[in-house]
Amino acid sequence: RDQPRSRGLGDVYKRQIYNRKKKKEIIIMIEQDTIKLLRECDAGIKMGVSAIEESLDYVKSDKLKKYLEDSYKENDEVKHELQKLLDDYHDDGKEPNAMAKGMSWIKTNVKLSVNESDNAVADLITDGCNMGIKTLNKYLNQYEAADEKSKDLAKKLIKLEEKLRDNIKEFL
Repeated sequence: RDQPRSRGLGDVYKRQIYNRKKKKEIIIMIEQDTIKLLRECDAGIKMGVSAIEESLDYVKSDKLKKYLEDSYKENDEVKHELQKLLDDYHDDGKEPNAMAKGMSWIKTNVKLSVNESDNAVADLITDGCNMGIKTLNKYLNQYEAADEKSKDLAKKLIKLEEKLRDNIKEFL
């Protein structure tokens, strides 16, 4: 009576199946969060690169133009890294929200056609950087089960946004 009773092989087998299902659910959750985070990074890069392209024609300062071109190149390098990760998951990525992209295009072109100054460009790009930083941090928190490579890539994008924002402060 004082000896523990065996639960039998049936219970052991059930536990093994349960544990396998749990592991599979965790892997699926990690993969889903990873893909979602990568998609948001993809949309963010596309928005940022588009804003830089639209603004370059209005820039007068060589220094500001260099900051924007350097940021464009750095974003392009991250885009290739991102595309490789998306390919690993057989995913096409994500286009930016059409409404957000349209509003950004209108704001950029209207504001810069009225005020073609480096100050106006720096103001628009700073707003875009701040929006990108905020959004990427939100998605990092939301998709916390994403794998470390994807999180690192999102953090790298945030650093690029912060760097550009800080570099162009003098033009505000």
